[in-house]
Amino acid sequence: MDKPSDVEGLLDGLASGRVSSILEKLNTAAEPILRPVPDEVTGLRVRLDLHGARPPVWRRLELRGDLTLPRLHDAIQAAMGWTNSHLHQFRTERDPRSPCFVTSFDIEEGEDGVLEDGVRLDQLVCTEGDEIWYAYDCGDGWDHRLVVEEVLDEPPTTALCIDGRMACPPEDCGGLGGYDDLASWVRSGYEEALLPDVFDSAAHAHHWLPVHWHPDHFDLDEVNTALSVAVAEPVAVRGELAELFEQLERRGIRTLREVLGRPSSHGTADVTEAEAARLTEAYRILLEVVGDGVALTAAGYLPPTVVEEFAERSGIAGWWIGKANREDLTPPVANFREAARALGLVGVRKGRLAPTAVGVRCRQDPHGLWKHIGSRLPVGIKEFERQAGWMALAVAGSGVPAENWREETGELLGALGWRTRDDHFSSPSAHSPTLGVLEGLAGAARNGWRIEGTDPALAATARAVIRSRTG
Repeated sequence: MDKPSDVEGLLDGLASGRVSSILEKLNTAAEPILRPVPDEVTGLRVRLDLHGARPPVWRRLELRGDLTLPRLHDAIQAAMGWTNSHLHQFRTERDPRSPCFVTSFDIEEGEDGVLEDGVRLDQLVCTEGDEIWYAYDCGDGWDHRLVVEEVLDEPPTTALCIDGRMACPPEDCGGLGGYDDLASWVRSGYEEALLPDVFDSAAHAHHWLPVHWHPDHFDLDEVNTALSVAVAEPVAVRGELAELFEQLERRGIRTLREVLGRPSSHGTADVTEAEAARLTEAYRILLEVVGDGVALTAAGYLPPTVVEEFAERSGIAGWWIGKANREDLTPPVANFREAARALGLVGVRKGRLAPTAVGVRCRQDPHGLWKHIGSRLPVGIKEFERQAGWMALAVAGSGVPAENWREETGELLGALGWRTRDDHFSSPSAHSPTLGVLEGLAGAARNGWRIEGTDPALAATARAVIRSRTG
């Protein structure tokens, strides 16, 4: 019997030593096949398994068929408990060499293929038994199988986990082998003899492991809380903020998406007259104290009487150590003056500090002043100042308590690639002038810059800037 030509070619190739060339041809995958987009959106009940884990680590999810692969990636990360710290890839078959989709990051790295961004789940699976595969972290090699268990007539309003078992392995634990070693040690009650070799001591292992991690732990409410955050649609943004958003999305960093997806980010973007008066109080006081203009000292500072009056009326004098009558020795006063200049409320000419036309017009109009301040944010010319300003506005607009503004803004700046010497953004000036303005609006002058809690009016102010200044 004659051998089929492809088998014959393979055997001839093996015999002639052309193994690598033949394997390369065998591993060359065609592009994934996509079904047409369905006329109606259905729901899919699926089971997601961490392939090879024993005992099984799995989640049962209800998903919308129109979920795109990037959003499915977010849902898988949240449902399993991963931290989105590594690259991922979807493919249509179990074989790692089968057709796969590429991410925006892959495209930037020069890879070719079908981009996952516009691909919907129901273009890949639509009937019971259909499956796709999801790979995460090529170093540890986590492979997931997602199989359709049931097609739902009504799509869920959002991704939902209805069942599951076992905790997700810790990130960077060394794949299934490292996970098994860790799980055995934890299940044993941390017996010294079972401590994985990669750790110097039990203390080292406890410090490295996620807090309270146990391989047998599964909490449905925790998973659904994480899912609700992961799949929340971010508020629409344009302009500079949209460019920063896309920059992080291409790199697979979803921190800003989560901030803009918080319920408060979708809230109102206006304030009452009383709220506007409270927010702009310190700037109106400064404009009143300056009046039609004041002569600066020979060194370019505000005269002591003006410094003292502003410090007293704004609340700075109540907590500042010292007389608070010299601008060079009272940084909070100097910072307010600089912020007012950056906001276009005052200017210096021929040795005099005087209000601008806008400053004069808005001095007795709190709501008008509030609108003007918003129109000038974020302040700053340098790239860092602008980016830090947008991040601060996004954080404040998402309803984050004021005591967490700096930390979250710093995390976003780090995601964008900015660094300080100690990787810690600890002051308004280190973040951007915009954060200083926001803290000033929040009333920081009256309490030593220690502001806490959520101010709905301040959050609305940040949202108003985002919606009006990103066109």
